[in-house]
Amino acid sequence: MKRQDFFFELPDALIAQQPAKERRGSRLLVLDPAQPTEQSVTDRQFPDLLNYLRPNDLLVFNNTKVIPARLFGQKATGGKIELLIERVIDDQTLLTHIRSSKSPKQGAVLTIENAFDVEVVGRQDALFIVKVLADKNALELIETHGHMPLPPYIERQQDQEEDKERYQTVYSAKPGAVAAPTAGLHFDEALLQEIADKGVDLGFVTLHVGAGTFKPVQVDDISEHVMHSEYFEVDEPLVQQIEQARSKGGRVFAVGTTSVRCLESAALMSGDGPLKACRGETDIFITPGYQFKQVDGLLTNFHLPESTLIMLVSALAGYEHTMNAYRHAVQQQYRFFSYGDAMLILPKSK
Repeated sequence: MKRQDFFFELPDALIAQQPAKERRGSRLLVLDPAQPTEQSVTDRQFPDLLNYLRPNDLLVFNNTKVIPARLFGQKATGGKIELLIERVIDDQTLLTHIRSSKSPKQGAVLTIENAFDVEVVGRQDALFIVKVLADKNALELIETHGHMPLPPYIERQQDQEEDKERYQTVYSAKPGAVAAPTAGLHFDEALLQEIADKGVDLGFVTLHVGAGTFKPVQVDDISEHVMHSEYFEVDEPLVQQIEQARSKGGRVFAVGTTSVRCLESAALMSGDGPLKACRGETDIFITPGYQFKQVDGLLTNFHLPESTLIMLVSALAGYEHTMNAYRHAVQQQYRFFSYGDAMLILPKSK
C-alpha cells in the first residue's frame, strides 16, 4: 500500500491543545468491524466503554512513565540549545536530539538549565550521546530540571503545570518514555475500579515510547519504511493473565498502540509455541495484512494522517472501516491526537 492511501483532511481546529476537563470527559467512537462499513460506527462517551467489556476480558495497559525529557541550556559560547531525550542509556548517559543553531561537536560541554553540565561524547545517526558531568543520577536531574515533552502538534511554547499530571497515566510506574501512551490518559482511578468490579482483568506491559513515534513516513511505498526501535517488556504475570482470559472465553483488549506492539512483538519472539515473557528492542511495523496473534480489540486515540499508527489501526479494524471511521470523526468534530478523544475497535469475532 501507499502512504497516500492513509491521508485524510484534518482541520487544525480539531487538534486538541488542552486535555478534557476530566480524564473520563472525552468522547468515544466505537468501531465494530463485524458490521458493514457504513453501519460500523457509533458515537458514545468514554465511560460507555464499560458497556462493551465483559467479565473475563483482559485490558492490557502500558505502564511506562513519561520523564520530563525536554531540557533547555546553552553552549560555552552562550548560544541557546534545546535537548529532547530519546532514551536514558544508564545513570550518567543520555541519547538525545539537540536543537541548536549549529550542531555541537564531540567534546563540547553544554550547561543545562543553569544547574548541571553535560558533555557530547558521540553520535548515533542523527542523535547525540551525552554524558552528565555531575555526581547525581541523570534521571534524578531530569526529574528536577526537565519539562514535559509535549508533542509537536501541541502549539505551546512550554509545558504548563497541568501537563505534569495530565500528560501522564494514573497507573504510570516505570520511568523512560518521552511521549505518553495516550489512550491511557482517559482512565481515572475510579473508572479502573469500575472496570475491575465488572470482572474485567487489568494487566500491564511496558514500552518506553520514543520521540520516533512522531517520525513521519517519508516513503511512498510503506513496505520501505524503517520503523524506530523502542524498549519493551512483557512479564510472566501478564502471560498468565492472557492464558487465564483465553481459558475463560475472555477477549484481550490493548489499551493503546504501544500495548499492541508489546503483545505482538512478544508473540513474534515466542515463535510457534505459546506466548513467553520477554524483553528487548522492538521495531515491529504493523500494516494491513498483518495477522494478529494476541490482540482482539483496541482502545486508541485518533492519529495523524499517513502515520504508522493509523496503519496499525487499519491492520486490526480493516482499511475501509478505519478510513470511514476517521471521516466520521472529522465530520462529527472529534478531538484528535494526544489530548483528544478515543476510539474503541471491537473484536471482529464475537
